[in-house]
Amino acid sequence: MIRLSAASRLRPVLSWILWPLLLGAGLLGTGLALASDHPLLWFNAVYLTVALVIGGLERLMPHEEGWLQPDNETVDNLAHTLLNKGLTQIGAAIITGFAMVVATAAESGMPVAGSPWPLQAPMVAQVALGLVIAELGLYGAHRLAHEKRVLWRFHALHHSVRRLWVINTGRFHVVDSLFKIVLSQTPLYLLGAPLPVFLWISAVTAFIGLLTHCNIDLRTGPLDHVFNTPALHRWHHSMVPGEGDSNYGENLVLWDKLLGTYFNPPRRPPADIGISGRIARGFLRQLMQPFTAAGVRALFRP
Repeated sequence: MIRLSAASRLRPVLSWILWPLLLGAGLLGTGLALASDHPLLWFNAVYLTVALVIGGLERLMPHEEGWLQPDNETVDNLAHTLLNKGLTQIGAAIITGFAMVVATAAESGMPVAGSPWPLQAPMVAQVALGLVIAELGLYGAHRLAHEKRVLWRFHALHHSVRRLWVINTGRFHVVDSLFKIVLSQTPLYLLGAPLPVFLWISAVTAFIGLLTHCNIDLRTGPLDHVFNTPALHRWHHSMVPGEGDSNYGENLVLWDKLLGTYFNPPRRPPADIGISGRIARGFLRQLMQPFTAAGVRALFRP
């Protein structure tokens, strides 16, 4: 009884500090990984560790008890996260490769012709600027995916989940992910952003993505007006059009606020989420569904 009482007193405190604590731990680990001899290996280790911690916290202090129940999609979710994420990284590497040329030129003292990027500014300022610019592309890609049927057929896969938890963070169709990468990273390349900016933005997106989809009882308060938090993203997964067609930001809510799509009413987000259409069962069928007439009909069927 004493242990249960202590845990119940500690939970409200954890609810307020866990979001910045987990994000801060992920970014601190990223900094250490980038400074190591094997940055990719150590970053993946940090990412996996944070994901496992979030998974454990979902069991200890869930936002929705019902979302702890199995939905028979875990294998598919992991396949989308591991395989589709790998494919999108290939696409991202093409764009980032151009950024490496710019970064190498800057580090060697060679002028970068026509580059307006503030290369002399502190890296923190450069990353903040890069986040704002990339976020406009992410916002645009996300909003278009909701408003254009030709794009929704790919994005519907992500919204087909009936519960939010850490495992379906990466449940995206490869076409959907590549579209976001092109719209968000191309402007940074054209502006001459150096490679570290790309890497840090990718890290921020990775850890905020884990947190926005987590099933942990979190309180984010004022942070809801700056970042895309679990509270905001749960509204985005609502099946009600006036609620779900909102909060398109990936990391920040700046563009949602400026363009009128910010939504955060003082009530609990719905636990019943998903889409009205039908998603195929199985990883390969889900990948192929947007390319077949029958699959598209199923997606848009009431």
